[in-house]
Amino acid sequence: MRKLIYSINLSIDACCDHTKMTGDDSIMEFFGDLLRESDLLVYGRTTYELMVPYWPDIAKKPMEDPVEYEFAQAFDALDKIVFSKTIKEVGERTRIVRTNLKEEILKLKQEHGGHILTGGIALSSKLVELGLVDEYYFVVQPVIVGGGRRLFEGIHLSENIKLKLVEAKPLKTGHVMLHYVNP
Repeated sequence: MRKLIYSINLSIDACCDHTKMTGDDSIMEFFGDLLRESDLLVYGRTTYELMVPYWPDIAKKPMEDPVEYEFAQAFDALDKIVFSKTIKEVGERTRIVRTNLKEEILKLKQEHGGHILTGGIALSSKLVELGLVDEYYFVVQPVIVGGGRRLFEGIHLSENIKLKLVEAKPLKTGHVMLHYVNP
């Protein structure tokens, strides 16, 4: 069975707003490796529109930053699914799904293939709420931003989800990668 993995950058105060944080090569390398271990990206409309066409455009032309270029190529190589009732057009290797989220993810998890990767806030929070996420990768940046969208904002759980920490790894720049599994 395929695993659904949720990965995201966040500040120490759980802000996930990418405009309030900075990236670096160690983060790009980490997420690039995670992309290469997966074969499907699942996004909601907002995250999809944030990522596409930006990364596919970067993947088409070598750039000064080889780490960013490698990330872009890994991103562009994956198939993508966008869960949205409003989006009209999508890029290459992408399909829109407007049906039941839980049923579709359960079906995808049963298919043959590598990991399914998701990110962002709204869709991912719903996937957590539905009990569909198998693993979590949080990259915590050493910054307090004091505002912006928060991790699991608006999530409603009938009971706590107890996770098991399997790895905590400091990155070169003081960021910390936390890997949890849902046992």
